[in-house]
Amino acid sequence: MSRVAKLAFVVLAASGCEPRCAAPTGEQPPVAADPVADTRQRYFDDAAYRRAVLAAALTNHDNTYSRDRLARYGQDTGGWEALPVWNPRAVRLTDSHVAALRRDEPLALGDPDTLWNGESPTTDADWAELGRRVFFEWPLRADEFIERALLDDAFARSNGLRPAKDGTWPGLVAFRDVDGRERVGFTCALCHSRIVAGTLLTGYARRDLDYGAIRLAYYDATGAPLARDLAERMQRWGAGRADITGDDDEDPVAIPDLWQLHRLENLTQAGTLQLDPLDAPARASGRSDLVVLAIRQETQIIQANRERIRPPRELAWALAVYVADLQPIPRIGSETDPRTARGRELFAAHCIGCHSGQTGSGPLVAAERVRTDRALADSEARGTGMFRPAPLVAVAAAAPYFHDGSVPTLDDVLDPARLRDDYTRSVRGPGPIRGHAFGTQLPADDRAALVAFLASW
Repeated sequence: MSRVAKLAFVVLAASGCEPRCAAPTGEQPPVAADPVADTRQRYFDDAAYRRAVLAAALTNHDNTYSRDRLARYGQDTGGWEALPVWNPRAVRLTDSHVAALRRDEPLALGDPDTLWNGESPTTDADWAELGRRVFFEWPLRADEFIERALLDDAFARSNGLRPAKDGTWPGLVAFRDVDGRERVGFTCALCHSRIVAGTLLTGYARRDLDYGAIRLAYYDATGAPLARDLAERMQRWGAGRADITGDDDEDPVAIPDLWQLHRLENLTQAGTLQLDPLDAPARASGRSDLVVLAIRQETQIIQANRERIRPPRELAWALAVYVADLQPIPRIGSETDPRTARGRELFAAHCIGCHSGQTGSGPLVAAERVRTDRALADSEARGTGMFRPAPLVAVAAAAPYFHDGSVPTLDDVLDPARLRDDYTRSVRGPGPIRGHAFGTQLPADDRAALVAFLASW
């Protein structure tokens, strides 16, 4: 039985309907007046449907990520369904909040409105706008490490925490926690927005965020106990990557950009989730990719907040709508490089076997074929034995490269020198960066042409 046929069987069975209930051959089921709205409402109301989509989307049911969700998500009763729904009272962190922290004064949060007024948007644009608020204002959890880091302005800025021109600190909020305490928390925007010359760029990975250094500074300042092996691991994370999956494997990953997620085939560098588990016609009519994205956001929020609450599903859907189609700043001038045409030919000859999708990504590739450090591919937490080909949208601005953020430039990705023992340019220190040797065998002029084409993506 095909994957799609299996999913159809699971959905029907979970709904209490045998497969024979489907429309007879030659008959078509009625088309909903608004298929996306119908799919959205089904995600809100039908636990069996949510669970069936999740089960079909999970690439490897045996890793911790999958086992946790299959054990707790989409139950009729119990599990995460039984958690209280939380609509937080939060405001974006401002310079005045930070100043209060540094004076050892209360945040003076007052009584802010809840993030959502309880009314469902009526247009796609309104759903996206609500999702933008969730992206910047939903506190994934309170964070004592970041709160402590903000006390030292130079330390905060040197480790990726800084204000925008309007005096807000993107990715950080002041909020009233579930227990009623006023806290500093972080949002999606902490990792997936960048401040350049005070200007906020949304969707770009914050590659100077060093969460390992921020956590270590907290333990140094407070004397709180910290296992030696964990301290050593956090020291090795470096800026722009982290390992926060909670398992014993050491597999820090680079923070990814969030471009055109609805066009990807899989989420996470290890392809933990298939973004569109339904067939193409179903996707075109119902946007099952948004359901998978919403489930990912919903379950991420639950686990980030230590399984104390769950978000209103309207907010998980809104966040999915917002992040699904984020776009980078348009390129300027890269298409005019005379080497681009030659690079396009080389890409078609040497790269398109893996980087075949509209975003330059494509189906998962076995770790044995890629041959980079396979700790992530084999991770107990999210491993699948495979890697997702890195998306190439705005790839020229996405350094450092590979899933672990070890390669400094596009030129180095293709340079055979990085495969040698005497290579010294790795972001992670001297030594070779093995694997993904594709293109390294090309002459220097061809490698330069290929880089020029990639820069035009």
